[in-house]
Amino acid sequence: MKTWIIKVGGAVLNSADAAKALFDVLASEQDNFVIVHGGGALVDAWLQDAGFVTAKHQGLRISPNEQMPYIVGALAGCANKQLMSQAISAGHKPVGLSLYEAGVLVSEKLKVLAQVGQCSGSCDSVLPSLLEQGRLPLVSSIGFGEDGQWYNVNADEAAAAIAKELDAELIFMTDVEAVLDANKQPLHQLNTQQIETLILEGVIQGGMEVKVKTSLLAAQHLRRGVYISSWLKPENLVALLKGEHVGTKITP
Repeated sequence: MKTWIIKVGGAVLNSADAAKALFDVLASEQDNFVIVHGGGALVDAWLQDAGFVTAKHQGLRISPNEQMPYIVGALAGCANKQLMSQAISAGHKPVGLSLYEAGVLVSEKLKVLAQVGQCSGSCDSVLPSLLEQGRLPLVSSIGFGEDGQWYNVNADEAAAAIAKELDAELIFMTDVEAVLDANKQPLHQLNTQQIETLILEGVIQGGMEVKVKTSLLAAQHLRRGVYISSWLKPENLVALLKGEHVGTKITP
């Protein structure tokens, strides 16, 4: 039985029944699944309502300490429990977790990013025992360091770290069909050299640059291809689980 790490963007929560459709697909499969999620749009809304201005650096949200209660509340609280609700309605037995319970330790990424963390180590994970019990782990991208500091972690990086710890297959479900070229056409496969060229040319940038770089690192660590595909079409996930080539395959 395979274990799959499926990263879903927070945008899934903004689309009626999108999460439910994905969970329905998983309910018909026999493999083990771990869902890792972000929630950027929800965080933006919460911070704006609280009167904060959101800033980014190299595609990552700057997360000052005074904003962290809102970021943690949006991601580990609201977004996680919204997904739990959809998972339960699809017949799953979900468990909401942070990266710490999932066995990933986090440390500061860059001082300029404040409480943004990077996955830097491992600790005891409850994931294997939960999967043995037939539970569906839903992991938010909130992490903790050995000293108990909390961090906002890029959800793509979080998913890659968990996949490495479990030696699992990894799929990034995003809001585009695939990584696109300069003419907005889908790229079916990308390797290290092609990725470096497209980033230098400015074709891949912002959030997609972070996603592609993270996918490449994950592919290198896992020594297998990692897929980027769209959550807008649940049939894409069905095809990927069957071993078909859908979206963009990132190879070392």
